[in-house]
Amino acid sequence: MVSSMQMSLVVALFGLLSLCRAGIIHDYHHHHDLHYHEHPKYAFDYSVSDFHTGDSKSQWETRDGDVVKGQYTVVEPDGTLRTVEYTADDHNGFNAVVKRTEPKHPVPVHTAHHQLHHTVDYGHHHYEAPLYYNHLQ
Repeated sequence: MVSSMQMSLVVALFGLLSLCRAGIIHDYHHHHDLHYHEHPKYAFDYSVSDFHTGDSKSQWETRDGDVVKGQYTVVEPDGTLRTVEYTADDHNGFNAVVKRTEPKHPVPVHTAHHQLHHTVDYGHHHYEAPLYYNHLQ
């Protein structure tokens, strides 16, 4: 005769076996991503120069293996050009050098012209608080 303890052990073992068979429990030591060891390599660049908004910036970046190099520039509101040159690798980590270049000519300040709107005067109204009545029972 099978005791309830033995039956519980058998049910638990079959449950664990079914989880392993269904693939819910993974052996992470033997699973490797095939693309992980490839040599990553890319390069990109872009720039924006919008006269209407004053947005002016650019960036480029390259990666060859575990080494990333790049630079971005942005024109600040006062016309100063901020340039950030950066590198990143496993040995030195992330390093950035920031440079500021003052504008050669003063940057003209563009102000938006707002149309004035006529306001309507609704007059002054006097407010009286309601009277308080104490009802006796």
